[in-house]
Amino acid sequence: MTRSQPRRARGTVGHAYSALNLRLALALFGLVTMTAFAVLAFAAHLAWLGVVCAILAAVAVVDLVIIQRRRAARHREQPGVRHSLFE
Repeated sequence: MTRSQPRRARGTVGHAYSALNLRLALALFGLVTMTAFAVLAFAAHLAWLGVVCAILAAVAVVDLVIIQRRRAARHREQPGVRHSLFE
């Protein structure tokens, strides 16, 4: 059983359950935008909106950690294989 994907996932090592590289790019985009929006919201004295954006930025950080762990497990299982953005 592969360790780079969740248990009972429909994907295999050859056909991934999710596009990890694409998820990485989207999580980075979410982190950058939510951090920028949080800073702007706090600067505009909208503390509630800044807190919401900061929480969403924290969720993006957690997602980045999970994605990187799965990418590292995939790399250990398939050393030397390069994956495109969409696989």
